[in-house]
Amino acid sequence: MNILRTPDDRFAALPDYPFAPKYVDIASGDGATLRVHYVDEGPRDASETVLLLHGEPSWSFLYRHMIPGLVAAGFRVIAPDLVGFGKSDKPAARSDYTFATHVAWLDATLFGQLDLSGITLFCQDWGGLLGLRMVAAHPERFARVVVANTGLPTGMGKASDAFLAWQNFSQTSPVFPIGMIVNGGTVRDLSEDEVAAYDAPFPDETFKEGARQFPALVPSMPDDPERAANEAAWEVLRTFDKPFLVAFSDSDPVTGGTDGIFHREVPGTKGQAHTTIEGGGHFLQEDCPQVLVQVLTAFIQDNPKG
Repeated sequence: MNILRTPDDRFAALPDYPFAPKYVDIASGDGATLRVHYVDEGPRDASETVLLLHGEPSWSFLYRHMIPGLVAAGFRVIAPDLVGFGKSDKPAARSDYTFATHVAWLDATLFGQLDLSGITLFCQDWGGLLGLRMVAAHPERFARVVVANTGLPTGMGKASDAFLAWQNFSQTSPVFPIGMIVNGGTVRDLSEDEVAAYDAPFPDETFKEGARQFPALVPSMPDDPERAANEAAWEVLRTFDKPFLVAFSDSDPVTGGTDGIFHREVPGTKGQAHTTIEGGGHFLQEDCPQVLVQVLTAFIQDNPKG
């Protein structure tokens, strides 16, 4: 496996991102070692650990306006960069990235290295596709879950036209403009510095193979290789009775209207203060970070550990 590593100087002077980098090494699966970056803020002995999982094509920079508020509430906050994104290593071949390898890499990071437990998960986009697989694999390690603009598809439903257009663009465009893609998924316009920060992990197109591959890995056909694994995960989620909050935004053309499955299928949603985040696009962390901090804090406080 050929592995690329973004030079540190690409991350100099990022706006509103003062967090000290932390790293763990995990096995790639073919004998190589991958360095995975994560943010770890707040007291290590905090009674609550909040895990923030980003998706496509963002990185932990997405959570820069949420982390300080959650730390101020007394929580330990962990925000990893998925392999292929942010300050984490980037395998150079698109074939290196599969749904299964991403699951294995994240599992090795969160549990093999960081040994997290008592987690409150907040997940969006691919953060949910992978995070919900983590919940299904290790339900005992999670105290609560918040899902926002995400899902866990099995390939049995019809993909939206917006998603199919995005999938086609990701595979055919000669240039994959990461920063502008994120900007296109927000209600507000990002500043030039913010767009540049989303571009920072990718010095050139060769670093973007993971970002390009993610859309193609979303199960959209019945013969998808991850159908069985995702269906098995749903079987676990149908028994997950710990607090489970749905907080989708009101302005996401990709996931809008898909939150109902969580209400129907996950018993932990019963009696929770579900909310719609008004004025939030697909990347609602950019549009409404302080609202999300309030939602998360109230959710944790209203649902103390048993």
